[in-house]
Amino acid sequence: MQLVTVDFDGTLFQGDSFNLMFQAGKKEFGMREWSTVLIGTIQALFLGMTKGKHALRIHFFKAFAKTFKGKTEKELGHFFDELIEAGKNQINEPLVHKIKEHQENGMQVIILSGALKPFLDALTEKLGLTVTTIGTELCFEQDGKCTGETGPVINGEEKVQAVTNWLEKLQLKPEETEIWAYADSKSDIPLLHFVDKPMIVNPKNGMREVAKMNQWPIFGGN
Repeated sequence: MQLVTVDFDGTLFQGDSFNLMFQAGKKEFGMREWSTVLIGTIQALFLGMTKGKHALRIHFFKAFAKTFKGKTEKELGHFFDELIEAGKNQINEPLVHKIKEHQENGMQVIILSGALKPFLDALTEKLGLTVTTIGTELCFEQDGKCTGETGPVINGEEKVQAVTNWLEKLQLKPEETEIWAYADSKSDIPLLHFVDKPMIVNPKNGMREVAKMNQWPIFGGN
């Protein structure tokens, strides 16, 4: 079997979903939600100074998710629709076409990202992509309301584990599967080393040099 994994931020989406969240939050949030984000931002800044940029980003992400507490999936759907509308002009259309080409060739495609899974689901539906999405899960109570908590953020080594788990469910082994990965950042390096066919998209922040050193091709050749 052939499997293609596609990152979201900086890859399928050429912007930053955190910025989209802020833009949507300006329309949707009240004082309570912004207070939650502010407290999370202060904590994230402290972590950034002590544990680095990656810890800062994850903590801020989880703090933002707390603003969803008490909301139903339907209410959250409206919020994610706002994100999609705000970011529709930043979709990597050549990569969307490439994904469809892979599917036409019988390959399985996973959108693999630290972004929230409900957002990924809404976006792929909007793009007309019938693919598997693996992202950061939001937690819900039995009554269908969001707890404001998330599952593990699918980033770095978590991406490798997520792909491994997906293959295990299908009773497949990585060595029996040709795996591709489209990704853009240094946090994706564990996945890029794990797969058979790494593809670098929109390289920046030193990724062009990393790609050259590892002889990884750049999607689009730029």
